[in-house]
Amino acid sequence: MSRCSDYQLLSFVLLLLITIHPSSQSRVREENGVKSSVFLSPKFVLEPGSVSNKFYYDIDFPKGHIALKSFDAEVVDEAGNSVPLHETYLHHWVVIRYYHRQGVDVPKYHGNLGFHKSDFIIKRNSGICEGGLSQYFGLGSETRKTMSYVPDPYGIEVGNPVEVPPGYEERWLLNVHAIDTRGAEDRLGCTECRCDLYNVTKDEHDRDIEPDYIGGLRCCYDETRCRVKDGFQGSRRSLYLKYTVKYIDWDASILPVKIYILDVTDTWKRPGKSTATVARHHCLIEYLVESCSASVANADCSHTKKIAVTFPSGGDIIYGVAHQHTGGTGMALHGEDGRVICSSLPIYGEGMEPGNEAGYIVGMSSCYPRPGSIKISEGETITLLSNYSNAQRHTGVMGLFYLLVAEPSPKPNSILHSTDGTGEIVILHYAVGALAVFGIALLVGAVVIYRRRNQREEGYESILM
Repeated sequence: MSRCSDYQLLSFVLLLLITIHPSSQSRVREENGVKSSVFLSPKFVLEPGSVSNKFYYDIDFPKGHIALKSFDAEVVDEAGNSVPLHETYLHHWVVIRYYHRQGVDVPKYHGNLGFHKSDFIIKRNSGICEGGLSQYFGLGSETRKTMSYVPDPYGIEVGNPVEVPPGYEERWLLNVHAIDTRGAEDRLGCTECRCDLYNVTKDEHDRDIEPDYIGGLRCCYDETRCRVKDGFQGSRRSLYLKYTVKYIDWDASILPVKIYILDVTDTWKRPGKSTATVARHHCLIEYLVESCSASVANADCSHTKKIAVTFPSGGDIIYGVAHQHTGGTGMALHGEDGRVICSSLPIYGEGMEPGNEAGYIVGMSSCYPRPGSIKISEGETITLLSNYSNAQRHTGVMGLFYLLVAEPSPKPNSILHSTDGTGEIVILHYAVGALAVFGIALLVGAVVIYRRRNQREEGYESILM
């Protein structure tokens, strides 16, 4: 009977060891308290070659004092089917937080009202660009395969009534820029907004487009049309941006993060003896990459654009991701000492189905440093690099870097909170497992000693297998 009990004990111990073995990490999807809401934008109607670049005010959005955990989006048709990029190119979508004066009636969906009217106060992110790039979330063609999850215990705090100015209420604005490339004469040229393909000489504000401006946002504004092949026929169709917001109710245990967006076209210059100080961070947002044959380039036809800026505040890097267009080969952010703070590489599609469209950037890799392991100091000079292949010319490209930064932690936490790239939180069991094994060993030893003592008292010799 005693030997049978020993076998049962050993079997139980082995089962526990298998359960907590470090090679089998326990994945815990944060469901308790995490809410997920799915919304559709107002519809936008496209036909071959057409462009929609509209601003939608007061969009559906979770209410209350909450912590945002993720924001994911994609273009769908009226049946809810995902629309591939080679049919409708999602140039970008951005979500902006703003305060709306109570009692002022404004149509919900219309063009850009401008961001300086007294009835609308834009609640910008923490910087660093001025006058633009004020969004809380935003992506482009890479939207389906780019992680946006904010790891625990962090969150983006919104809806705090203390922050809302008297007489205003918090609302959200969505801008969606989509280009229908069905039947396009030059699909890449349409997505890169080449001015000759759009046959425009003035921008949306009726300003003349300079001859050396070859392509970019000024040529593919709302209601413009890119050239399609002669005789091509395609139907008009209604599309939507489907967006999913995950969030939790705010409480004191959540650590808030600040949003920073860096732009490789920032014109800010460090003060020096030979250069005048440029106080403002004027970000141009887009730039031109000339082809190897038309510029001085290195042997592998790679174009690198680099800037150095001073970071306004210090903290721990919680998340980072880049935004590039077709031709992009990755971005990196370096600290003053040359260390890599975060690098983000493009994922190119290889097929035809939505999320894997060949020739398009369908995702960007994200950085999830162990909390406390990667820091930026207040006033530190950081360097941003954006790399593109210039085997051919690319117009209207971007090199943005999105960062989430938390107040500095006392020291790195080597046990908890790492992500595996799926939005799930992985509890690392290496340290926990070692402690558990040690505890079980003590338990087994105590049981064996106890049994031996009892067996000696009964005149039996214990036999260990």
